[in-house]
Amino acid sequence: MTDKREGQDRIASKGLTRRRLVGWGAASSALAFGGAMLSPGPWRIAIAQVKPYKIGSVHSLSGAAAAVGKTALIGIQMAVDRINKNGGINGRPVQLIAEDDETKPDVGRRKVEKLLVEDKIDAHVGGEISSICLACMPSFDDNQVVNMISVCLDTTITTSKCSRYSFRPYDYAPAQAVAFAPYLVNQLGKKWHILYADYAWGQTTRDAYAAQIKKLGGDVVGTTGIPIGTADMTPFLSKISGDFDGLFAIFFGADGVTIGNQAFDLGLTKKYKWAGDGAICESTNLPGLGNKIEGFTGINRYLPVFQGPLDTPYHKAFFDDAVARLKAMDSSGPLPDRYVQSNYEAMNCLKLGIEKSGFQGRDDTIKLIQALEGLEMKEGYDFPQGGKTLRKEDHQAFVREFIFEVAGGKYQIKDTVPGDKTIVAPACQFAA
Repeated sequence: MTDKREGQDRIASKGLTRRRLVGWGAASSALAFGGAMLSPGPWRIAIAQVKPYKIGSVHSLSGAAAAVGKTALIGIQMAVDRINKNGGINGRPVQLIAEDDETKPDVGRRKVEKLLVEDKIDAHVGGEISSICLACMPSFDDNQVVNMISVCLDTTITTSKCSRYSFRPYDYAPAQAVAFAPYLVNQLGKKWHILYADYAWGQTTRDAYAAQIKKLGGDVVGTTGIPIGTADMTPFLSKISGDFDGLFAIFFGADGVTIGNQAFDLGLTKKYKWAGDGAICESTNLPGLGNKIEGFTGINRYLPVFQGPLDTPYHKAFFDDAVARLKAMDSSGPLPDRYVQSNYEAMNCLKLGIEKSGFQGRDDTIKLIQALEGLEMKEGYDFPQGGKTLRKEDHQAFVREFIFEVAGGKYQIKDTVPGDKTIVAPACQFAA
């Protein structure tokens, strides 16, 4: 039984395993045998002997969202390594236990249950696919464990399906739509056709943009949903025609490359304005899109550029560390994306909450929740994307957004929208 599980839990990609334990041992070894060849000091020996915080982390390391999941795992690993290198949290190291959800909600739920019941994690940081995040949230409620969601953008996570135990320390679809819709309607065109990944995130993002475009006097003339993982999107795209200004696309990962290339090949991106969620052309997708993504206008909370407010020493330090790790995973050397950034910052958000509350383990979960509610995160080495507050009413943060255009294969920031200009009224009522 054990041999079979170990075989199933092995990913034949860059030597990465679906279950990966990363703790103080690796960090202290790096300190002891790093470039300076320093011997560990007494404090390092002492901290290595104390009980670690066990942090679970479920990611899509295989399946349709594997490209996203692997960069996400790099982000949280960056944060854990930095925390341990600097003495841990409250003098205790962090042990990261990572699992692969295979981009399947049922598998994700099973892996979360394992982390909660067998590994007895203290808290969880992770989640890429909204349908998987939604499937797993009840397990954190049942076990009364904090769940720091690190990527999932589905609107209902912090609205109609909100949970006292789940937090989202970055943006979501309604906030992005508030930030981007004025630019779409006033700068690019009034009439839009929305293309979207046909599952939880794509559907709620479609609805958020449609509402904001109409609110500003624009019109959504039609929508086209395409299932995730669709290799040939041309049957869907070839049906799109009519008198409207622009195509707005909501896709991520490999599907972002597919939609970009095939919409171009069919001439749609020449006939209409071409805009959408920045996930389509994340830095990891740019090589696969080539010049077919030229002129695309998007929005993103993070871009791997040193322009405007991203030209800081905090971002430089984050960027350099991420670039080195990404190159070790992929020799083509992709630049960091928002999945690296949000996982890095989500782990640091949890760290602040643990420090503030004096959290020692599951018995202190309520204290940790209270510390996280209203938590202020200041721009710095822990939060290179910018400062933000984790709103008490719905556990949602509002962050700085970047509107950009792809020109010459690079991102050019066209506008920066402060986080306080993206705020949407809370629509959450926690279960009693």
